[in-house]
Amino acid sequence: MAAMHENLSETHIVGDDTHQSIVRAEDCPPLARRLISHVGVGDAAPPYRVVRTNLSGAYLHACLGGEGRMLLDGRWRPHREGMVTLAPAHVLHAFHAIPESRWRYCWVRYMPQSPRSAPEGMTPLVANVDPKPLADAILGLFHEVRSAGDIAATALWIDLVEHYVKRYTEPLRNEERLSRLWAEVTADLRRPWTLDQLAAMAGISGEHLRRLCQTRLGRSPMQQLTYLRVQEAAHLLATTDRRVEDVAFEVGYQNPFAFSNTFKRMTGFRPSRFQRGRRTPRGRDPDA
Repeated sequence: MAAMHENLSETHIVGDDTHQSIVRAEDCPPLARRLISHVGVGDAAPPYRVVRTNLSGAYLHACLGGEGRMLLDGRWRPHREGMVTLAPAHVLHAFHAIPESRWRYCWVRYMPQSPRSAPEGMTPLVANVDPKPLADAILGLFHEVRSAGDIAATALWIDLVEHYVKRYTEPLRNEERLSRLWAEVTADLRRPWTLDQLAAMAGISGEHLRRLCQTRLGRSPMQQLTYLRVQEAAHLLATTDRRVEDVAFEVGYQNPFAFSNTFKRMTGFRPSRFQRGRRTPRGRDPDA
């Protein structure tokens, strides 16, 4: 896949050498009641490739081994063992296998109406954790659905899936300073925040804040601020009829051109095209 992403289009290629164990909401009513679209575990090789220009629900993707490539914050990055990435709703989402390396992974895809698909539902994150327990829970659910399909047992497996998702998506839970800081920033994205202001709000030095954010969120403080602004802008463009200029101002950009450039770098599209694309009818949600 090309290093740039400006010309990406909706793509879903699996290939004969990729194997996936998938549980979909339509085959598992308890999963649907949790507002989860589908979960799965996969083992991929080229030409496996997925591009979603219309990611309607939040998506968690964890690497169990090998290596693939993931489009994160507008850049292609290696996705290696132990990495967990979160893609919020309304962003360009893409990943693919690479030659000479099988890529083992698991995923959880949420429905658009799930609280995790709301702007604040998933803490933006690139984390290094052990995703094997999540994969085991998904495989347990897969085998239960394929065999007896006992409702009580199925619900227990889904409880475990949700437990591990929660563990992976709440890196700020034990870091109260960061939790308070980003909650206040999210509530006032118009404000022209500086690193010094953010550090003062957290009650730590700028360098300490930088280290904490890099460790907990996989981003610098200012990168996190940009991410939150673009995420909120994408949500507004996808769910309202507000003008691009108004959305830019709402999330802290005085210059619509600067906003447009940043938005394109992060999502792959200009805001105007993004807004038009989200107004087209949606088809069936594809597999991971």
